[in-house]
Amino acid sequence: MAKSLNRVELKGHVGFDPRISKFEEGESVMRFSLATNETFKNRKGELIEETVWHNIVAWAGKGIPDFDTIKKGSYLHIIGRLKPIKYQTKDGADKFSYEIIALNIKSGDSERDAS
Repeated sequence: MAKSLNRVELKGHVGFDPRISKFEEGESVMRFSLATNETFKNRKGELIEETVWHNIVAWAGKGIPDFDTIKKGSYLHIIGRLKPIKYQTKDGADKFSYEIIALNIKSGDSERDAS
């Protein structure tokens, strides 16, 4: 069987101060949104900037910086995997969403400044 790959790589800005949850077992998880921007020309030749918001989940551990270093506006480089989320609305309709499970987070400021 051929190997498969579920990998996501994003660079963008944190949309709000992360929400941090701590568990009795000593584990902690951080959730935040990350905005990425893409600029392109539409069919009319007009320049369009599109912002996409990504839901990020990061468990404390290897490859993840101290949670206190990530704040609203931080520019981050994230490598992770895509996780589908299924939920039901109040009226019982099935909905789907995705979140990025971060495997590695680096401050993107040094990369951005170099370009």
